[in-house]
Order: sequence, then C-alpha cells, then structure tokens
Amino acid sequence: MAEPEAEAPKPALSSRLKGRAPFIIAGAALALLVIAALWWRAAGRESTDDAQIDGHVSPVAAKVSGTVTAVFVNDNQVVGEGTVLVRIDPRDYETALSRARADLADAEAAARAARASVPMATTTAAAGVKEASGEVGTAEARVAAARAQVEEARANEAKAAKDLERIAVLLQKDEISRQEHDRVAAEATAARARREAAEAALREAGHGVSTAGASLQKAQTVPEQVRIATAQAEVADARVLRARAALEQALLNRQYTELKAPVAGIISKRSAEVGQVVQAGQALMAVVPLEDVWVTANFKETQLKKIRIGQPVTISVDAYGGRKYRGHVDSIAAATGARFSLLPPENATGNFVKVVQRVPVKIVIDKGQDGEHLLRPGLSVTPTVSVRGS
Repeated sequence: MAEPEAEAPKPALSSRLKGRAPFIIAGAALALLVIAALWWRAAGRESTDDAQIDGHVSPVAAKVSGTVTAVFVNDNQVVGEGTVLVRIDPRDYETALSRARADLADAEAAARAARASVPMATTTAAAGVKEASGEVGTAEARVAAARAQVEEARANEAKAAKDLERIAVLLQKDEISRQEHDRVAAEATAARARREAAEAALREAGHGVSTAGASLQKAQTVPEQVRIATAQAEVADARVLRARAALEQALLNRQYTELKAPVAGIISKRSAEVGQVVQAGQALMAVVPLEDVWVTANFKETQLKKIRIGQPVTISVDAYGGRKYRGHVDSIAAATGARFSLLPPENATGNFVKVVQRVPVKIVIDKGQDGEHLLRPGLSVTPTVSVRGS
C-alpha cells in the first residue's frame, strides 16, 4: 500500500512542466537570437584599443642667432597664423643690412663705369687703328721721298766727282785757275755731304716706318681690348649680383629676428625666455593646429583581411567618457610599425618567435564634429571599423 502513495505526485509535476514548456522554448530561442545577433555584429566589425589621436606639430625654431628681447605668448595660448611669437635683438642684423646696401651701391657704380668703358674702348681702339694706319702711310711716303733724295744726291755726287777729275786734268795743264779747281772740289765735297745727309734721312724714315708699324700692330689689338673691357664689365655685373644676393640675405636675416607662427593653433612646449641667447636652429616652442587631426589605429595583421579604404568607423574617445565620433578609413601604412622602429627585428638572426604584427591605419574624422577642438593629439581612442560586405 506504501508504493502507490509515493507515486501519486507525478501527474501534478508533469502537468506543471507542460505548462511552462512554451516559456522555456521562447527563452531559449531568444537567447539563441541574442547570441546570433552578437555574433553577426562582431563578425562585421574590427576594433582595437591600440589607437590614438594624431596631428601636426609645427616647431618654431630660431633662424638666426641672438638674444631674445621679447616673448609675446604663453603655453596653451591660441594664436593665429603669422602672429609674432618671439623677437630677437635686431641691431646686429640692421647694421649688416646697412653694410649690404652700401656694398650694393658701390658695386652698381663700378658696374656702370665698367659698362661705359666698353664703347669707349671700342671707339678709342678704332681711332687708334686709323691714326696708326695714317702714320704708316706717312712714314712710307717719307721713305720713298728720302730714297729719291738719296738717288738724286748720289747722282749729283757722281757728277761732281767727274767734274773734279776733269778740272784736275785741266789744272795740271794750267788751262784753268786754282780758284776754279777749288770751287769744283768744294762742290764735290758738298755733293758727298748731301748724299750722306740723304742716306741718313732715308735711315730715319725707315725707323719711322718701323715705329708706325709697331703702333699699327698695337692698335690692331682692338678686339682683344674690347674683350678685356667686356670681361671687366661682366665681372662688375657679377659683383652686383653677389652684392644684391648679400642684401637679400641681410633683409631675410633682419626679418628672421621676429619669429612668427607658421600655422594657427595652440602654443606648446614654450622654452623661450627674455634674455636667452639662442642659436640658429634652436627650437623655442611648438604650435599644434587642432583643425586637422586624425586617428592612427594599430590593427593586428590578422584584422586587416576585410579592412578597406573608405569604410565607416566609429571612434570612442576615452578622455570624454567614450564620446563617439564618426570617421572613415583613409589609408593603410606600407609597413608594420616594427619595421619603422629604431631597431627593427631581424628574424634571420637567432631564434625565431612568431609575433602578431600591428599595421598603422589612418582614420580621418568626418568634418563638423569637433567644433570645440576637444580632440588633442595623443588622446587614446577605440576605433571600430564596419567591415560588413567586404
């Protein structure tokens, strides 16, 4: 009789389970749907927490050496493009500028004089050739005249010598007087003297021809003289160009004593102080433009299979409680981050351990979402790329 009493509750339990069966089935189906939805959502997205905001950092460095006389900005101050940030003592560079202007004026004056000498040299040389040619002609004419006089003097000397011979014979026969003989002898002596004088004049005329010829040869160096004058003018022009370049450099150096903001942005890392002696190339501060920022996300290489340029991205910013921004994939780096490191890995040396590499992906933030410029380079973010359909 005890066994039937123990089996009595079974129908009641079975009936209760049958009553709850629809709810259990519905709950299980709902759980499966949630799991399937989560899987479907995760399968269409790629995310990483190895990401940060990136942006340009424009350094402001001294271009000339000198002493800082004024600093017009402070750290974290907003400045516009072209704003004067630092002033360096300009007095040394103003002196150099004045000297460069004086050097240029001197070079330009010398160049004008050199250029004026070119036509003057041409004219003078041409006149010299003409004059020397005329002197050669005159000298040759003098030689011809002297030669004719020599011939005439020789003829007269010969005639006087014959007359003297005849007179001497007549004197021996007492047919003429001694006085007549002396007169003829004097004429012969005079004829010989005139011949010697004519020959001396001929030699002198010959020397005149040589002198005139030398003068002509010297005057015929006109092209060389012109080339020399032209070369001197070109040298003077080159000196003008060099002086003008020196003046331009002096002007630039004077302008460089005022350091201006290369872009609009916020001042950072200000190290310039009044009285500080700076050297050319020394960094004094940096300007960070917040208008152009992007995200650099370092995805694992196994995540790149479906990531494509142009895919939409949701960006969660840690600094603002996970505030969301929209963006899109702009580009994928040409190499892994390890390859660009100071000491890239050399897998061919030593034991090889396979490590999943990370590849930088540039994500551009869509415009119009950061009017307050809250996004700053270096902030940590979590980008999620929608890769469904890839």
